[in-house]
This record gives sequence, C-alpha cells and structure tokens, in this order.
Amino acid sequence: MTSPIIPPTMLAAQVQAYNAPYVLTTVPVPTNLGPHDLLIKVAAASHCHTDAMVRAGTFSTPLPCTGSHEGAGTVVRTGSAVTAFRAGDRVMCGLPLEPCGACADCTGPENQTHYCAHTAGAVGVVSDGCFAEYVRADARSSTAVPDTVSLVSAAPLACAGRTVWRAVGQVGLGEGRWLAIVGSGGGLGHIGIQFAKKRGLRVIGIDARDEGLVLSKEAGADVVIDARKGKEQVVKKVHEVTGEQAGADATITLADADSAAALACAVTRMHGTMLQIAQPTEVKIPFHEFIFRDIRVRGSVLCSPGESRQMMDFIALNGIDVKGNLFYGLEKIHDLVEKVELGKIQGKAIIIVDEEQIRREKELGAKF
Repeated sequence: MTSPIIPPTMLAAQVQAYNAPYVLTTVPVPTNLGPHDLLIKVAAASHCHTDAMVRAGTFSTPLPCTGSHEGAGTVVRTGSAVTAFRAGDRVMCGLPLEPCGACADCTGPENQTHYCAHTAGAVGVVSDGCFAEYVRADARSSTAVPDTVSLVSAAPLACAGRTVWRAVGQVGLGEGRWLAIVGSGGGLGHIGIQFAKKRGLRVIGIDARDEGLVLSKEAGADVVIDARKGKEQVVKKVHEVTGEQAGADATITLADADSAAALACAVTRMHGTMLQIAQPTEVKIPFHEFIFRDIRVRGSVLCSPGESRQMMDFIALNGIDVKGNLFYGLEKIHDLVEKVELGKIQGKAIIIVDEEQIRREKELGAKF
C-alpha cells in the first residue's frame, strides 16, 4: 500500500483563551509519534458538553489546545509498538493518552483500565483534539470501526456512545426491566435509549426541552415525561407506568440541572440504582431521596477499550441511529457553537472534516 502524503501543517480550531471563541488557525501536523500512537486523518469530529467545559477552563487545559475529544477517521501512520492497526484502517479515536500501565486500574479488571489517573493527557481535553485535519491518538484506547458503521456516527460514539454504553451495562438490568434516563433527549440520551431498547429494556425518557422530548420518542423510549411538570408529577407518572414496584429499576442521570440527580433518585424504586454521568459542579441529592429509600448512587465515565470493542460489535450487529446535525468544514466551527449554545439542537453537532473519506465509506457498505 502506498504511504499517504502527510503535509507539514494543517487547519485546526483551537481554544487559545478561556471563555473565548475557537480560533481557526494553521498548526503543525503531529508527526512525532510515541511508540503506541496513531496519526489519524480526521473524517468527522463532534462537539460534546465537555468541550464547553474545556473552553471555560474547568480542566485547567494548557493553551492553546485544539478542541473536540470525539473524532473518527483513517490511520495514516503508526508508532513503532502498534500492532493492532495499520495505515488505511478506519478508527474511532481513543481519549486517554499513554496510560501508566502499572497502577491498580491499569492492572486490575479490564473494565476499569480507563480510570488510570496517571495518563499523559486526554485528546481534546488537555491534549490537542479532533477539530483538526489530523490528530494523534493512543492505539490502546482507540477502536476499529466496522465497515457497516459510518465515521460520522463513530465520531460522537467516541465519548457520548462509549459513556452511555457503559452506563447501560453498569446498571445490570435484565430484559423487561425499567430504566429511566433523566436528560434522555440529548446527545448521550438518544443513543442510550437505543442501546437499552436493543438490549430488551423498557425505557422511561425524562427531559425538559421540547426538542429533547421529541428526540426521546423518536429514539424509542416507551414513555416520555416532561420534567418541567415538576418532581411530584414526574414521580406520579413513573409510578403509574411501573405499577407495584413504584419506580424504575435503575436511572441514569445525563442532565446537569441542579435538581436532576434528586429527580433521578426520586423516580427510582426503593433499593434501586442511580448512575450519575452528568458533571455539574455539585451533585445535589436530598438525604431522604437515597438514604431512606436505599438508593445506590454511583458514578461512571467513558468505558474501557474492551467495552468499546463490545459496543462497536453490538452496533455492527444491531444498528444505531446517531442523530447528527452536520456542518461541512472546520470553517463552520463558529456556526456549530452558536447552534449548540442556543439549546435548540437535536442530538450531536458534527463537523465533516474530510468529505472524501465519507464518500468512500459508502462503497464499504456503511449504513449505521
């Protein structure tokens, strides 16, 4: 296979100052790869709530930093120790860079390896990300994309998909059980509904936006409830739906509203589980909502490399419909941010960085 020509510079959308717009600029292509690195020609990259946190300085990100930790594309170069990928492979970018390999999480159960606290960074969070023509990612946390899955879908799955896939698995519910999702009509929520339904669960979608309620229904939620009706009415409706067990078997919280975690506990049956994904400054739960009702409250983030491969295998077999709002070219970054900040967007905001890759993959049979 002929090696692709890699230019010395590329276009990138960078955070150059906190609480300021992205700056579209020309930067060097990151060709100085470590042994486990991949250089990926980005096909698509998407916006996540975490990107707004990066721009706000929440993670004390060293600046300048290229945005987006959700990207997918084609491998053009590999590090000396990489054996799982080669040039030409379609890949969903990993987020963690250079895990230490020695801590309890790295050496512990595979489904905890992504919790390594001693990485060299995270793509698009404290290291340069996917709002660029090329990105450096770690092969050990990246995932091959099956021919049936589009790179446009794979980009938002890099964080939103991985995170909610793990969440649905972590609650441990069997077929026919009730799962509630607070914040069901967002980028993670509509994907989570589909994962849950395709695993045989019954889903209650709870959202506070008209667009979110519509998308929750379109994604397949069995019941959709408007959170704006207030906690008492939402809980009453959940109890009506779930009958004698009086609540969902488990609830996933994806909304970062001040009252979201408390509502999630309230709609969960006694002795059930509330899994917190959203990252508000403080997670606020009145004691009587979880102590007196024996609610198990736990957190979760991303997923391990093994779980990521399982997700992709599941999607290749069962399909997924990622609701995408497409923007063509990195030059559209400001349009994307404006639409996101208006709060009227459905699903994920995605920039098509390389249209040629997207055209080619149709020949492979990409349909999800």
